[in-house]
Amino acid sequence: MPASLTSTFTNRILQGAAASLIVLAVAGCSTTKDRMTTGSVPKLTKPVEEMDATELRSATDRLGQAYEKNPRDPVTGVSYANLLRMNGRDTQALAVMQQVAISNPADRNVLAAYGKAQAAAGQFQQALDTIGRAQTPDRPDWKLISAEGAILDQMGRASDARQRYRDALEIQPNEPSILSNLGMSYVLTGDLRTAETYLRSAASQPTADSRVRQNLALVVGLQGHFPEAEQIARRELSPQQADANVAYLRGMLSQQNSWQKLAAKDKTPGAAEASNTN
Repeated sequence: MPASLTSTFTNRILQGAAASLIVLAVAGCSTTKDRMTTGSVPKLTKPVEEMDATELRSATDRLGQAYEKNPRDPVTGVSYANLLRMNGRDTQALAVMQQVAISNPADRNVLAAYGKAQAAAGQFQQALDTIGRAQTPDRPDWKLISAEGAILDQMGRASDARQRYRDALEIQPNEPSILSNLGMSYVLTGDLRTAETYLRSAASQPTADSRVRQNLALVVGLQGHFPEAEQIARRELSPQQADANVAYLRGMLSQQNSWQKLAAKDKTPGAAEASNTN
């Protein structure tokens, strides 16, 4: 798969894993919309995933001011680092989490978020080590296990990544964020049919959110079924957001050489065998 496509797909996998890590600081499950309402952390007027670029920058500035006032507060630090990453400021997010981790060295939530920031900055092995320290062997956290899978996918270790997703599913059966990550793992290796199977299963779960359905739209579109992909992409989103996602899908499909390589790989015996193992 071309490097540009791999980067795009990998980022989407990490976006799915992000909910599993961020949630440790803001409460709820990985499929709830991220609302930062704890303590002195500024409240957001809408879910992060529904913000446009201007709203996202404004929210980041407000959280940045709260962080400057209390840089040791774990909830503020984790929330601020999350928004920085969503603005593409991965290096700054990592620096924030380094400082928060120094102040809270035994906080599982902080360690988990620190590992996420390391992964976003390309420090994959360090991220695995950090998340490993956050895990409790006698009470394993499925969110951390799924995040490990996302990092392993970034490292090109698809087989190990998928095993971690399956381990997470044993703890949290039918969790849509895990199923979505597992499906996107197959996208990375060009097995679109298996990817679609997992993503349709993820999207069918009652707790699935729009991020899961956007991943499904991507995979359906990559297989040449653009009308259905567009229909999926437009659900639950504002017209502006839907247009942006549809434009993204069209851009992906316009890369004919990339799509032809994916399609050819999807039809290889190896891909078919992978589909039959699940």
